[in-house]
Amino acid sequence: MSAPDREYLLEGASINALPKVSLHDHLDGGLRPQTIVELADEAGLELPVRDAETLRTWFESRAHAGSLVEYLKTFDVTVGVMQTADALARVAREFVEDLHADGVVYGEIRWAPEQHLTHGLSLDQAVEAVQAGIDQAVAAVGAGGGFIRIGQLLSSLRQNPGQAGEIARLAVRHRDSGVVGFDTAGPEAGFPASTMRGAFDYLAAEWFPVTVHAGEADGLDSITSALLDGRALRLGHGVRLAEDLIIERADDENTYVSLGLLSQWVKDREIALETSPTSNLQTGAIAHWGETMADHPFDLLYQLGFRVTVNTDNRLMSGTSLSRELSLLADVFAYRLDDLETFQLNAAAAAFLPIEEREELIDRIAAGFDAV
Repeated sequence: MSAPDREYLLEGASINALPKVSLHDHLDGGLRPQTIVELADEAGLELPVRDAETLRTWFESRAHAGSLVEYLKTFDVTVGVMQTADALARVAREFVEDLHADGVVYGEIRWAPEQHLTHGLSLDQAVEAVQAGIDQAVAAVGAGGGFIRIGQLLSSLRQNPGQAGEIARLAVRHRDSGVVGFDTAGPEAGFPASTMRGAFDYLAAEWFPVTVHAGEADGLDSITSALLDGRALRLGHGVRLAEDLIIERADDENTYVSLGLLSQWVKDREIALETSPTSNLQTGAIAHWGETMADHPFDLLYQLGFRVTVNTDNRLMSGTSLSRELSLLADVFAYRLDDLETFQLNAAAAAFLPIEEREELIDRIAAGFDAV
């Protein structure tokens, strides 16, 4: 059984069965290997390996690259099979089915429409195809007595800043038909949010929510630009915010930390950090602190009161699931169910939903954990 399909237990409870919120999950990073094989056959695309399980291993082996740029290279394969309306709808449908199977009750799926036009789709047709797949899965879950709600986040590629305005307008056009927010994706270093300032100005004028990848492959300047130029309400990963923390001294029982102005701002305004622990190790995002999960600054940020959330980033490449990520953190930092509930409540509070719907989501999560 692959790691994403396993059941993970904590205090005798199934983490898989607990209600969870997924805020940072890339559509092209969550395909089923068998689906890739079948779609590649239909499209006549060459794959590095033909067997689905061997292909899964191939993706996972290349995820340990130590840099975001290298980590992103495997997406040429997944994006390559997602170039038609039928393929996009199928991938989106299965993506939601897999989230539901892992206990997710609310998820935001991010993807870059501009990468899916080589077979003649327009940007709007691509968005509509993904929404069709989402709607099919949500309806099927509901018909089976389950519950899940999904929103799209449209990503603009940082290396193509000239496209950002068009993707921003695309997102706003579809705000009443499934798109809940705007994102940036792609290589972070060298492409600050300021290069897309016009798009962010437009989104702000439209009162449209924004999250920005920042503090993953670049440091505090990138986070600053995300907040000032991008008006980001959340930080994609954001783990390098911990570079703005100064550990003044430690004794046997306590660590004393002071916050810089940037980290104090993020904490005080409860700007959510969309951390993805396994991915953060694989891309070298936490290299400043070490190379193991125990070195991840997640726990330090949590103990200091930052709004930390737990996410998968790319389930296929990282061989993971949200339940697995939570289990890994619980094992390393001795978290209990109450801590896992806090992470879900943090994510629910940061979701790009109206306040009334966020409160309903919070109630659903609390009820699920209370029932354990």
